[in-house]
Amino acid sequence: MGLSTSMWSGVTGLLAHGDKMGIIGNNLANVNTIGYKSARMDFEDLLYTNIGTGSGTSQLGQGVRTEAILSDFTQGGFQTSNETTDMAISGSGFFTVHDRGNQATYYTRAGNFRFDNNGYLVDPNNYAVQGWQVDSASLRAERANGQTITRVPTKGAVTDVRLDTLALAAQPTNTVTLISNLDPSTASKSTSSTNPFFSLFQNYNYNPARPSDNPLPDTSFGFQNTLKVYDQRGGSHDLTVYYDKVSDVGGKEYWEYMVTCNPQEDGRQFTIGGVQQNMASNSKAGVLMLGTMVFNDSGVLQNQTSYTLNSNTLANPVSNLSDWTLAKISGSGYPVFTGNFRSVSGASTTTASNAVSMSLSFGLRSANTTWNTTATDASMIGLSHLSNASVLQGFDPSTDVLNNLHTTNFAAASSPLFISQDGYPPGTLQGVSVSSDGVLTGRYSNGQTQELYVISLADFASPWGLKRDGGNLFSQTRESGDAVVGRANTGRLGSIASNSLETSNVDMAREMVEMIQTQRGFQANSKIITTADTMLSEVIQLKR
Repeated sequence: MGLSTSMWSGVTGLLAHGDKMGIIGNNLANVNTIGYKSARMDFEDLLYTNIGTGSGTSQLGQGVRTEAILSDFTQGGFQTSNETTDMAISGSGFFTVHDRGNQATYYTRAGNFRFDNNGYLVDPNNYAVQGWQVDSASLRAERANGQTITRVPTKGAVTDVRLDTLALAAQPTNTVTLISNLDPSTASKSTSSTNPFFSLFQNYNYNPARPSDNPLPDTSFGFQNTLKVYDQRGGSHDLTVYYDKVSDVGGKEYWEYMVTCNPQEDGRQFTIGGVQQNMASNSKAGVLMLGTMVFNDSGVLQNQTSYTLNSNTLANPVSNLSDWTLAKISGSGYPVFTGNFRSVSGASTTTASNAVSMSLSFGLRSANTTWNTTATDASMIGLSHLSNASVLQGFDPSTDVLNNLHTTNFAAASSPLFISQDGYPPGTLQGVSVSSDGVLTGRYSNGQTQELYVISLADFASPWGLKRDGGNLFSQTRESGDAVVGRANTGRLGSIASNSLETSNVDMAREMVEMIQTQRGFQANSKIITTADTMLSEVIQLKR
């Protein structure tokens, strides 16, 4: 029994070492495979038979078998690439890909992705990479509020990353930000004996018969800012904001401002005195908003008011200040105006159903959407408020919010400090990029960049329990646990490197040493069989 047992022990050794050589061969074969994770085989002793000995019962081993084949998920090296859609994970995690045909989900460390002819971001197996769509509306709102974007907002569940169009539709301007310094030494250029806070408006006079004439002479204001804004089809329009100093009383300084556009592009329509009129034929054509600004003794913007035409039906001429009532306040806390550049029906006031409105930020916003002032229309702010300006506290002083960037009244030349608007004309996709947080951003011909998707990553409680499916793919098993899906650089998930690929983590030197040891182990087990055979031959020879 002993000789035959030793022979079969050698056989188990041959089988085990043969399998281990297969593992080594597979590792070496994949030494240049993108994202490949090497494996190792561990042995364990097989069975034991009890035999009697002089000291009692002892055990005799019956050979060896494979205990486990374990994957090595240590980080592989990075190799650079010219393709922005090539990605590598630095740290823990797997990319998630979806087989749209069989509705199966797989996981991979190989980030050699490309866009197919249908716009899907796919791996070489044509499986779609998974991610979240960016919530563009929320992102725009956060930027309009002056918030620092630390986490790009997303919407919905994880889905296929797909660029279903190469065109970027025009975006009308929703938010205008004009941050300036207004020189306190500037003298008042526009004056009025009755309405000093709206003298710019009173001096503004557009002549439709001579449209090239400047409706407001250059000598009538202290400072101006001009920028381009966009309508709903991407058409550009010049928006000009005029500023003029009113007075300096009690340490506070008061300025007026007026928002205007090209009078010929003013598409608003009003019924004035029972007669429908196009604003473009009016002497106040192009005037979109009036208002006041208050600076404290430190030159910091303290408060403001804003007035617009808020009714389609007006009893008086547009030049009458009583028709200019308190502007709507947006959800972001800024006053709103509209120019109706495309002459759309039902879009001439900010409360109209088809209005495409813009909010104006000087760096101060209201914490609520109601005004604090009792001056509900511009005519209620008159000469008396040069010495009693409580009605000029338009926002509730106890709740208004001053942004980090805001209009100032420091002793320096009047100048723009920051100008921005969020509209743009249509464009076509020129390229994409991926950030370390996995944000896929499109770059367009109109100069815009737009966040499109956030690439999702997945991790497992026991990645060693994942099933290898070939094609650089793994699939979830009971042993691995459920996938924990999240963003790059959050929790235990690593970061994403664009223009890079993770190389195989096979250590060739180690595999060669393992090969030598496995070869010697195989040889030793073969010797067991040949030696046992020789011993059996001697036993057979005893008969002779």
